[in-house]
Amino acid sequence: MSLLSQSVVLLASAVVAVPLLKRFGLASVLGFLAAGVAIGPGALGLVDNPEAILHVTEFGVVLLLFIIGLELQPSRLWVLRRAVFGLGGAQVLLTTAVLALAGWALGLPPVAAGVAGVALSLSSTAFVLQMLAEKKELTSRHGRDGFAVLLFQDLAVIPLLAVLPLLSPDAAAASRPPAWVSIGAVAAVVLGGRFVLRALLRRVARADSHELFVMATLLIVMATAWAMEAAGLSLSLGAFLAGVLLADSEYRHELEANIEPFKGVLLGLFFVAVGMAANLGLLLHRPLLVLGLALGLMAVKAVVLYAIGRLAGLGDPASRRFGAYLSQGGEFAFVLLALAVTLQLLDTPTAELLAMTVTVSMALTPLLVGAHQRWLVPRLEGRAAREFDRIEPDGHRVLIAGFGRFGQIVARVLRMRRIPATVLEANFEQVDFVRRFGNRIHYGDASRLDLLRAAGAGQAEVFVLAIDDVEASLRTAETVRQHFPHLKIYARARNRFHYYRLRDLGVEVATRETFAASLEMAGAVLQGLGLSSVGAADATSTFRRHDEALLERQYAVHHDETALIQTSVEAARELEGLFESDEGQKAVDPTGLPDIEEMQNWG
Repeated sequence: MSLLSQSVVLLASAVVAVPLLKRFGLASVLGFLAAGVAIGPGALGLVDNPEAILHVTEFGVVLLLFIIGLELQPSRLWVLRRAVFGLGGAQVLLTTAVLALAGWALGLPPVAAGVAGVALSLSSTAFVLQMLAEKKELTSRHGRDGFAVLLFQDLAVIPLLAVLPLLSPDAAAASRPPAWVSIGAVAAVVLGGRFVLRALLRRVARADSHELFVMATLLIVMATAWAMEAAGLSLSLGAFLAGVLLADSEYRHELEANIEPFKGVLLGLFFVAVGMAANLGLLLHRPLLVLGLALGLMAVKAVVLYAIGRLAGLGDPASRRFGAYLSQGGEFAFVLLALAVTLQLLDTPTAELLAMTVTVSMALTPLLVGAHQRWLVPRLEGRAAREFDRIEPDGHRVLIAGFGRFGQIVARVLRMRRIPATVLEANFEQVDFVRRFGNRIHYGDASRLDLLRAAGAGQAEVFVLAIDDVEASLRTAETVRQHFPHLKIYARARNRFHYYRLRDLGVEVATRETFAASLEMAGAVLQGLGLSSVGAADATSTFRRHDEALLERQYAVHHDETALIQTSVEAARELEGLFESDEGQKAVDPTGLPDIEEMQNWG
């Protein structure tokens, strides 16, 4: 079969399988694996040389690690250091130890058992983050800690790729360069990256050619990967180091944008090749063994994750979710197992069995998370799911979603003007509390289309979005804009970041919840310092106009963190100029940085 025909088969299988599995709520990684299994020698046999394809598409993993390196800004890692190195380190070490002991007890040699344990200790970053995002749980406690553990696992792959060749038998290691060559290559990449890469990119950028910058990006990745391979280390280590060295550069975002398409395609095809190489006969002829190993792997990881979650201060519900989401094997297990076979650290049948175990565990994870939510949460968290209220439409002109401190003020003002409103609140405890004071309020999730229709959204004129939770607020705004476009939405924004996302959804009127109160307090402080009431009012109104104009300017570039910071610094200088008095005095922000608290919420 020609290279062109093989490429057509690979791409066609992925295009068909991935959307099909995603329709059933499964991750795209499983779609790529399923596509590979379908066209591989064990099924349709459309491609008969998966090893060659696997060798080519491994470059997708190299590109992935380059992007991980780009994201690894020292400042960001320092902020997350306790969760990343504490929780992540504990999870990898404990899970590796338990699984290695289990492998040794089942008859594997000590080194093989250790390699298998560390490969299976890793979870799937792409798989877990996608599930958390789909369930709107990325910002939850178990979501944040899960991300920290996944980040540590991604970092742990780098030293593992460097150490595994050192464990290889002498016959395989004879051709490797001496250790001093490897150390020298790492030092050369680090020093060269610090002093050469940025200068190179600066010269390429001056040429003002996008194509040339893309070529330079690929050159950096391929050259550093080649240098590491020539020194007896892994390709991925060089790409990762190059990414880390460029993480704080002004070209980080453009580098990531250039690499992303190549990474996505090659990484997807890598998983297709892994599926092609999978021994489907194992699952067909020894299904109980494969299923038993997969369930055992998930049980060990879930217990370890639950234990370290409780020790880290997570409550029982968050620790259970923490364990359920990260209980599967990950994509880097395929990389490590393939490398271990090449280095003669694992025999091929054992590696194939472990790879199939990882695949099955990934397929079972959505079922585990769903079963936990449906069966365990109502029993272990002390209450069954409460039915939403049945709502009879009242024909009110106003619909309010969220009846916390913000929504209550709006409702009281409307009531004062004898304008009735239908109120929805998703927190049943808040509903019960407010009802004790004689308020009419309905228990329901305003993001659900059926409840909005029952509440009269089709006949209302105004929708007040006062939900406290950011993700729930955005979900509700999206539903209202899609199904009730006639409703004018007045939304509460927690911060600038929330404001921008609401605007992206088409919400035209969004009010930052603390902005007006903060300005009122600032005016009172100015008067307390001796400024007249007129002067204080003029200062706060000037600041309001300036900040609202800045908000619109930053909305245009809010997807670019570098541009956001630049506009903030420029706005600070402009604001100083606005407050120059006739005596030449300036009202200067003593920190020199505008809106630091809100900047932290930009992500």
